[in-house]
Amino acid sequence: MQSASTNRREFLKTSAAAAAVATAIPGGISDSRANEAAPKSKNDRPNIACIGVGSRGSSISRLAAEFGDIVAICDADLLQAEAAKKAFAGNATIYQDYREVLERSDVDVIINGTPDHWHTAVNVAACRAGKDVYTEKPLTLTIDEGKILCQVVEETKRVVQVGTQQRSGKDFQTAIELVRNGRIGNLKQVWVGLPYYSTWGGPFSEQPVPDSLNWDLYQGQTPVHPYCKTRTHSNFRWWYEYSGGVITDWGNHQIDIAHWGMDCETTGPISIDARGLFPNKGEPNCYNTPDRFFSKMAYANGVEMSYFVALGDQHKYGDVKGHAKTTEEEMAWLFEDDTPDEIKNSSRNGITFIGDKGRIFVNRGGVYGKAAEELAEDPLPEDAWRVRPSDNHMGNFFACVANREEPVSPVQVQHRTVSVCHLTNISIRLQRPLKWDPVAQQILGDDEANSYLQRQQRSPWGITA
Repeated sequence: MQSASTNRREFLKTSAAAAAVATAIPGGISDSRANEAAPKSKNDRPNIACIGVGSRGSSISRLAAEFGDIVAICDADLLQAEAAKKAFAGNATIYQDYREVLERSDVDVIINGTPDHWHTAVNVAACRAGKDVYTEKPLTLTIDEGKILCQVVEETKRVVQVGTQQRSGKDFQTAIELVRNGRIGNLKQVWVGLPYYSTWGGPFSEQPVPDSLNWDLYQGQTPVHPYCKTRTHSNFRWWYEYSGGVITDWGNHQIDIAHWGMDCETTGPISIDARGLFPNKGEPNCYNTPDRFFSKMAYANGVEMSYFVALGDQHKYGDVKGHAKTTEEEMAWLFEDDTPDEIKNSSRNGITFIGDKGRIFVNRGGVYGKAAEELAEDPLPEDAWRVRPSDNHMGNFFACVANREEPVSPVQVQHRTVSVCHLTNISIRLQRPLKWDPVAQQILGDDEANSYLQRQQRSPWGITA
C-alpha cells in the first residue's frame, strides 16, 4: 500500500499538465482560473511546513494553505508559532528549531517567512533536504550568500520561488512589455524610488529574554547582542545585523522590476556611487541602517540608474520616533548637482523608465505614461516580446512544484537583484564609489569593499556551499 507521501509525490509528477494552467495562459487570468492549479483531492495536496510565522510569514502561509496542507509550524518564538497554529493550521505540529522540520520525510514544501538573516540558511538546508521552497525577500543577507544559494539550487534541482510578488502584477507586466518592445524608444535611464521608512529609534535598553523565545537560535549566524524586543519581529529590518534596511527590503521589489525592464536580470551595474543619511548618527544601541539615500549606477548597456528614497512618501513601521528632517546641507550632500528636482522632491515610490521617445512610470497603484494610455488603441503585435504570464505568485510556485519548471521569480534572477541593494549599502558604509565586475561578481581594486561581500558567521550557524 502506498504511503500518503508517495501519493503526494506521484501527484507532483503526474499533474503537471493541469497545474501548468497558472503559467501557460497569457494575459490577466482571474484568480479563480489560476487556482485551478490547486489540487482537488485531499490526498493530492502537498504537505507544507511554515518556518517563520510573523506578520509576513503568516500572510504567505495563508496563501500557501490554498494549495496544500500545513502540517508543521516553526518559529524561534513559540508564541508566534502557537498564534499561527490557532489562526490557520489547527492540526499542525509546532517546532522551535527548523532543523527538526526538515528531517520530516512527509514535508514536500517549505514556506520561509523568517527574518532576513535566516533566509539563506533555511533555503539552503531545505533544498538539501529535498524540499521545494517559497521564500520571502530580500533573498540574502550578503552577495556571497546568493552565490551559495544559486549553486545549491542548481545542484539539487529544487523549485525555489522568491516572494517578489510584483512580478505577478498586471500593471508591472504591462510596463515591462512596453519598455522591452520599444514603446518609449531606446532606454536611457531608470529611476527607482523607495518609500521613506524612518529608522530614527533608540537607544534601546537590554531586556529579559521572553520565555517563549530562543534568543540564541533567533540570532543565528549574526554576532551575539543583549536581547531587546526591537531586534526582533517587525523591527529587525532596521539593523544591519539582520537586514539591510529599506535598501534591501523594498529595494528587492523595485530593483527587480527595473532589471526586468532593462533586460539585465542576470547581470548588474559596473559602477555604484551611493550616499546615505543615518538618523541616529551611529549612536550605540540604535537602529543602524540609513533611511534616506541616493545611489547612481551605470550598466554596460549604457543605461543609467538612479536609486533613491522618495522623501515625500513617508511611512512608519515598527518602534520609530518619526521622520528626521532633511536639511538643505544634507540635501546638497545627498544628491548630485545634476540630479533632477523631480527625484529630489519625489512624493511617490515606483519605477520610471525613460527612453528617447517617452517614459513610463509604474508602481502598485498603476502604470502611467503615453505608451500605456495608447495601448488600448495600439496593442502590441502578436509577435511582441512577452513576460512569462502569472497573476498569482503563490499559485505559480505550486504549479512549478508540480511541473518542475522554473518559477517566475527564480533565485538566479533575484540574487542579481538583491546584489544591487547590497552594493548600494557597501558604497554607503564605506563612503566611496565602487567598480563592479558583474561576470566575476567582484568589486574591482578594493579589497576592503570585497570583504563586505560576506560576513563573519557565528558557529554553528554558518552557511557553506
